[in-house]
Amino acid sequence: MCELSPLFNLIPRVLPFECLQPRFMQQALVGLILLAPMAAAMGIQVVNFRMAFFSDAISHSAFAGVAIGLIASINPHWTMPAFGILVGLGIMAVKRRSSLSSDTVIGVFFSAVIAFGLAIVSRDRNVARDLQRFLYGDILTISNTEILCLMALFAALMFFQAWGYNRMLYIGMSPALARAHCVRVAGYQYLFAGLLSLVVIFSVWAVGVLLVTAMLIVPAAAARNFARSAGSMFWWALLVSATSAAAGLVLSAQDWVRTATGATIVLIAFGWFMLSMCVTLVRGERAN
Repeated sequence: MCELSPLFNLIPRVLPFECLQPRFMQQALVGLILLAPMAAAMGIQVVNFRMAFFSDAISHSAFAGVAIGLIASINPHWTMPAFGILVGLGIMAVKRRSSLSSDTVIGVFFSAVIAFGLAIVSRDRNVARDLQRFLYGDILTISNTEILCLMALFAALMFFQAWGYNRMLYIGMSPALARAHCVRVAGYQYLFAGLLSLVVIFSVWAVGVLLVTAMLIVPAAAARNFARSAGSMFWWALLVSATSAAAGLVLSAQDWVRTATGATIVLIAFGWFMLSMCVTLVRGERAN
């Protein structure tokens, strides 16, 4: 396995905070610095496609995925992403082949995965206790193997963004027009759904089911207010997400704060959003 110790040993030199001295905090920081920008980058397309509800459907499928793994004696870290991808691709397939709106299709799947998860959990009451940590997330327990998976996903997702960012914006504006200009709309939509499903599932491990949508939407919304172009929106989203993740982890570890890491990250991102609203108001006044 790839040795990550040199990367972890670099963290105290760059960020000399006492709370970042333990190895589990260093692992959590690396995991968040990888995960938060991915969520923000995909969040831009989520905003453009008006699919904020999609992340809720995928995140709640995590319960069913974990339950399946626990009952079948399979590592939930395999069943959870597999089931999440299946749900994500299913949503996209039905959306493309029906006249129903995105919200309607996502709502149907959202209801189904919750019912399916509850049905499985109801068969074994002991499973419910194991699912509790997925409700709130626990980034502090991330392992080296999970960090390596995040690195691989980060590389794949950033390649996808570099290759298809403009095409995805085009599809978001008008799939028919994008198709007329030889953009492979179906391929990009399915690839987007699969990658987004994986990002959402990893986000469940970090911040829990309740805050996954915030990881996607809040940095993208703040970036939209800050940015003056589609390209700069991408970089603003990465800046907001990465700084929120690092600051949220460090702040939540302070004795005078002692709050949940995921909640602290989202609150700092919300602070960025409120700042972006002030910038928007100032720009509006100048324009007038």
